[in-house]
Amino acid sequence: MEIITIDTRETEKLGKKIGKLLNSGDVICLDGDLGAGKTTLTKSIARGLEVEEYVTSPTFTIVNEYDGRLHVNHFDVYRIADIDEMYDIGYEEYIYSESVSIIEWASNIGEILPDQRIEIYIETIDANSRKFNIKLIGERYKHLKEELRKI
Repeated sequence: MEIITIDTRETEKLGKKIGKLLNSGDVICLDGDLGAGKTTLTKSIARGLEVEEYVTSPTFTIVNEYDGRLHVNHFDVYRIADIDEMYDIGYEEYIYSESVSIIEWASNIGEILPDQRIEIYIETIDANSRKFNIKLIGERYKHLKEELRKI
């Protein structure tokens, strides 16, 4: 599925709608070039999950946690040099919990991603426009397909 936004406001609207559709234990994997909008999308997904705190990228801490309608684990694995670092921070306890997990630069840890997940690849079209390629992987997300088509 492909969705194009023409500005940051539309990207934020998309993220908020996605956040409203998420359920306990959902995993969202984000990828794209630097500056493509992974953190912008994450912040708006968190808003859709009713997170009131200011969401920041956990580039140096690897994971930040937030409370909203559901608990949110926000990972940034850009600087991960070895998969063992993920296990050292308790990755499995985060990912296989009741929390929603959002992982920026998810392809860096592709070999340990859960079998069921939402993958979103963000492409920069121009200074303001973005293309979101969304893959729903696993039976868990079958119900989301129709809801996302409405966006």
